[in-house]
Amino acid sequence: MKPVIVVHGGAGRVFKEREEGCRAGVVRAALQGYALLKQGGSALDAVEEAVQSMEDDPHFNAGLGSVLNEKGEVEMDAIIMDGKNLDSGAVSAVKSVANPIKLARLVMEKTKHMLLTETGAHLFAQAMGIPETPGDKLITKRSLERWKKSLEADSNPEEFQKDLGTVGAVAVDSEGNVACATSTGGLSNKLVGRVGDTACIGSGGYADNSSGATSTTGHGESIMKVVLARLILYHMEQGMSPELAADTALDYMKTRVGGLGGVIVVSSSGEWAARFSTKQMPWATVKEDQLHYGIYAGESHTKSVDEALASESKRFQE
Repeated sequence: MKPVIVVHGGAGRVFKEREEGCRAGVVRAALQGYALLKQGGSALDAVEEAVQSMEDDPHFNAGLGSVLNEKGEVEMDAIIMDGKNLDSGAVSAVKSVANPIKLARLVMEKTKHMLLTETGAHLFAQAMGIPETPGDKLITKRSLERWKKSLEADSNPEEFQKDLGTVGAVAVDSEGNVACATSTGGLSNKLVGRVGDTACIGSGGYADNSSGATSTTGHGESIMKVVLARLILYHMEQGMSPELAADTALDYMKTRVGGLGGVIVVSSSGEWAARFSTKQMPWATVKEDQLHYGIYAGESHTKSVDEALASESKRFQE
């Protein structure tokens, strides 16, 4: 089985000045995850690695760079799932953790539970020896400016839900196992304690070796209403390709509840798709040592992995 990884950096609108950074961020994440897969690593390790890379990148609404709630605080959600045995771990409304995806994996592997929230997640992180990151260290200048603007009397709440950037990854490894991971800072100016689709199994992500894996992004409440991730895999179980299953599920969400979003999908046989009903969604995938990536509908650039790694190395040196 030849390994495949697909990542996304959030469906919505990407402002022009951030396009290059978002493209570079998803490409870097895909290459890092693929490097693990090429060394014989598991799909689970690869999706965690890819999502962690994007949590550390301030271009995305996850980890560092997460948007702020109504009180000006960071509250983050994350999920990871193993398609081999349907094990999953998730955290919600966590505040002082640099990489919620690492904490989600620990929930999966070190507890009998699947989801820990807020105070409980915080206590668990301490018990696991995860260093505490002060909340203000996760707040970027951009997030703070957005929050302050939202408090102005004539601000438009809808405007602040664009250009967000939830992150996610799906993969199939050389053993044929699939996995998914998703991480987010949620909605700008959300109520304290609001939890969206990301931490909910079947909504923010789902992985099952019998069909494939998917990670979702977009309007969380809409995604939860249609249980989008599980719906896509249901369509694949009925014989649809990943692309058709993704489009069918996104169309249903749009017509049924008026919600827009995006998804990445990989089948257990290695077919993949990156589809979205929003204006843009940064995505990247690596299969058979070929990198593909884009942001706009219909946009797809291709490079060999060696070429892409050389570009990365050059960028890093600069």
